[in-house]
Amino acid sequence: MRGRTRSPLRRPPRPRLLLALIASVGLLLGLTSTAALGQEPKEAAPRAAQVLTWTAGNDITHYLSAPKTAVAGPATIVFENSEATGNTTGMPHTLTFDVSSEDYNKDVNLNILANPSDAEGGKHTAEVVLTPGTYRYHCTIPGHTSMTGTFVVTDGGGGGDDTTAPETSAKVTGDQNADGAYVGSATVTVEATDAGSGVDTIEYAIGADGDWQPYTTPVVVDQVGDQVVRYRATDKAGNAAAQKSAEFTVVTGSTDDKTPPETSATVAGDQDEDGAYLGMATVTVTASDTGSGVNTIEYAIGADGDWQPYTGPVMVHEEGAHTVRYRATDKAGNAAAEKSVDFTVVVPPAEDTTAPVVGAEVSGSKNSDGAYIGSAKVTLSATDDDSGVDTVEYSIDEGPYLAYAKPVVVDRVGRHTLAYRATDKAGNTSQAGKVVLSVVQGGGVPAPGCAEFDERKTVFVGTVDSGVPNRITENRCRINERIEDEKDWTSNALFLKHVTQVLGELKAENVIDQRERKAINQAAKQSGIGKPGQTTGYRDIMDGSEKSFQKWEQVGGGRFALNEDGSITSSKTVDGMGMLWFPERKYDDFSLKLRFRDDAAAGANANGGVFVRFPQVHDHPEEQSPEWVAIKYGHEIQIFDSPAGDMYKTGSVYGFDRVGLAGAGVTEKGTWNDYEVRVVDQHFKIFRNGVLINEFDNTAGQQFNPPRDGDPGTDGRRYASGYIGLQVHSTSDVISYRDIRIKEL
Repeated sequence: MRGRTRSPLRRPPRPRLLLALIASVGLLLGLTSTAALGQEPKEAAPRAAQVLTWTAGNDITHYLSAPKTAVAGPATIVFENSEATGNTTGMPHTLTFDVSSEDYNKDVNLNILANPSDAEGGKHTAEVVLTPGTYRYHCTIPGHTSMTGTFVVTDGGGGGDDTTAPETSAKVTGDQNADGAYVGSATVTVEATDAGSGVDTIEYAIGADGDWQPYTTPVVVDQVGDQVVRYRATDKAGNAAAQKSAEFTVVTGSTDDKTPPETSATVAGDQDEDGAYLGMATVTVTASDTGSGVNTIEYAIGADGDWQPYTGPVMVHEEGAHTVRYRATDKAGNAAAEKSVDFTVVVPPAEDTTAPVVGAEVSGSKNSDGAYIGSAKVTLSATDDDSGVDTVEYSIDEGPYLAYAKPVVVDRVGRHTLAYRATDKAGNTSQAGKVVLSVVQGGGVPAPGCAEFDERKTVFVGTVDSGVPNRITENRCRINERIEDEKDWTSNALFLKHVTQVLGELKAENVIDQRERKAINQAAKQSGIGKPGQTTGYRDIMDGSEKSFQKWEQVGGGRFALNEDGSITSSKTVDGMGMLWFPERKYDDFSLKLRFRDDAAAGANANGGVFVRFPQVHDHPEEQSPEWVAIKYGHEIQIFDSPAGDMYKTGSVYGFDRVGLAGAGVTEKGTWNDYEVRVVDQHFKIFRNGVLINEFDNTAGQQFNPPRDGDPGTDGRRYASGYIGLQVHSTSDVISYRDIRIKEL
């Protein structure tokens, strides 16, 4: 054989066996990963002193470094995603071990989130115990799913005082002719034994300078001519046997093949407008023969270059015009005519290392506080003077990045953060910019048709926290609001079917990834919703219909009117304090849920409240008006977000247990809020938007504060059972309610 290619030519290493195959062979033969990857054997490290390090940077396609092998036993996992490892954009990554696939070890549940700005500076450690087999790891950040890999853990052996290398041998078998040559092909079987620590690796190489490869099964050599197969082995104590070889000749069998192989070649690479290849051209040669089969393929660089064996695509880097010649011979000795391909390689333009310039413009009608009325439109722009802009993306409220195609309309009431970035064709991604804006209710934009207002940061199913961010979805409802788990499900199977359908929709919308889908589904199973005794059992007592509204009764001053969207709003037609109450039945222990919105005029705040556990309002003739029965003999759960005025803010039990403005969970004016009053025995809990903001125990002897004439305090006349009502405080305190439902506990 001739020598290898000179300067302009580089040939890639031969393809390696898949890492999964290495892992499976390692389990059968006890191979360590260093030798299995073709590296020289090294002395085994102490098992308890293992440190396995992963690093990440700006790239979202792969970890910058990761281990390939480990030894069973204790290990320290180090995951660093910091400026020191090349992260200059603040890009977060996770290191997550796959515990869901049957193909990989599932005994280490590791999920580390790291970014340069976290408390650890992006460098985190964890102590784990590894077992023999293969572990798969990946990044769970949406869009980073190509960051994945595996590493193989061996049992480590126990070399002790073993200083003796393995014994090796090879046997060549096949059909031989009278001269001892193998007809058609030869099979080489390699064996290794070690009485000390045991065989760790066996490797082989074809030819005098072929690459070393893990030996897994007998090697079949079918190329006609003189052949050599080299082999070696290493034990678990690190002792390496001397290289040996098996030499033999392969000849073709009798054949009537008189037709040479068919040959062709293709040239690939990045090209400029003139068709020249930028920096490098890759020539791939193919040959086929339906008779005796292809025996050799050769190529040569230039008109007078030396012929050399073709073992893989040929890469030509030298600038200028080139000719690559090629030919092939079959096993019957028929030689194909020489062919060639011509091409030109030019110096590529300077590497683009500058990210695009991105910007955002927000438009829409604003109120005097600078909030957008009804909706805001965000228009993104990006420019790149080098390779050009490839993609523009945006993310709303820390959700996944989505492809930007047209201006983004944000019409969900509340405060929002929209992040944006761009990537050029050279792969440079800009640092994320962001705009922060607030949207308030406008007359022309309907509220989203969400089952329940739920601004909690993570997705809950029943009482189980999935840990998945509670993002806004395509229909402007959050994930929790899409799941809507408050129906009275008749079976757990029906509820889980509903959750599965919703999660499928969210996955298709790229709102959640597969890991988050599994987490929410697991939370749904753990919730027990639909099982006997576990139904949510909320009953609508005002569902937005005229029929349900007519079941309520107005007493005292003020009025409520039913709106087209199913909400009710206090009106200004009659002055004075009053109450809308539900006379249909009394409730003992219960959870009452509703939504409220402050609709008072600019510069004012609505003052309202929810009355609970008061007696029949028409059975107290001594009172000057019926609404005072609720005030004196029940409890008012206050709604009032103003920094001035009454000291009892939202969440207070009026007159008895005060919540200040800091604890009230105040939201933007004009925002729908979830409100829950949960009462068991004499213990009250008040939740706003899923957050507990007050607890109160109704014990005897407590007095109204400040003192009020005729108020009985808590001397027993504030009942353990009673009715539900909504306060009209005055004509100026305009407040709206909707979706009122109750569950007996």
